[in-house]
Amino acid sequence: MQRLTAEAVTLGYDRRVIARDLSVAIPDHSFTVIVGPNACGKSTLLRALSRMLRPTRGQVLLDGTAIHAMPAKKVARILGLLPQSSLAPDGITVADLVARGRYPHQGPLRQWSPDDERIVGESMVSTGVADLAGRYVDELSGGQRQRVWIAMALAQRTPLLLLDEPTTFLDIQHQIDVLDLCAELHETGGRTLVAVLHDLNHAARYATHLIAMRDGEVVAQGPPAEIVTAALVERVFGLRCQVIEDPETGTPLVVPASRERRAPAVRAARAGAAGPGSPPPA
Repeated sequence: MQRLTAEAVTLGYDRRVIARDLSVAIPDHSFTVIVGPNACGKSTLLRALSRMLRPTRGQVLLDGTAIHAMPAKKVARILGLLPQSSLAPDGITVADLVARGRYPHQGPLRQWSPDDERIVGESMVSTGVADLAGRYVDELSGGQRQRVWIAMALAQRTPLLLLDEPTTFLDIQHQIDVLDLCAELHETGGRTLVAVLHDLNHAARYATHLIAMRDGEVVAQGPPAEIVTAALVERVFGLRCQVIEDPETGTPLVVPASRERRAPAVRAARAGAAGPGSPPPA
């Protein structure tokens, strides 16, 4: 039995249904990445898996128990979440925000300890924000703030970690740094990671398990090498492409078709609309 599953859940906001009768099982000790076009339900599914969104039907199970029946603090000791957008309290320093990741481990008989201090320090070092420890979070750039939030999630030290678009606001170097860190947490720490990513090539390179969604449904799931094909990319994203072997990693690499191959009908329509003797479209 996988630790984290969704069983026939219906998800939505107010009266708008995003996904209906959706079931997924996150493989234990995997680096699972959810991909799909905008508004397909990726982040909605992640919110449900993290207990942030209650299904209107079905249930999410954590260790065999309905996640909404579990105390929030107990869930937070097992499952950490980096949401898509986070707001820090005014006037809080980087070190203080990262330290909040240790809150689920505190209690009446367990207060701040040297281990907490060490874990917070290690989390800031691993995300490259240790030199920002004394800075106020609201003074930082978007990329710096994102790394601070990731450090807080790491400080929580949960066996399951969910990340909603963790590379948002980051340049290409820091995107790779964050994904390398996620891979290291999965490989050496034995953690189960679930991330929503927009970049399909990043997903195919780093994921051990891929979930491809469209219109609130799971279209395909499995190891990237087995499911990432040109047919799948066109079905999920509506993009004509070739899928070749990444020369660096051997993982699937999506190469979009040229503009001419992707939209011959559109170009023909434009030429026809211009009429005979008209200059070709720009």
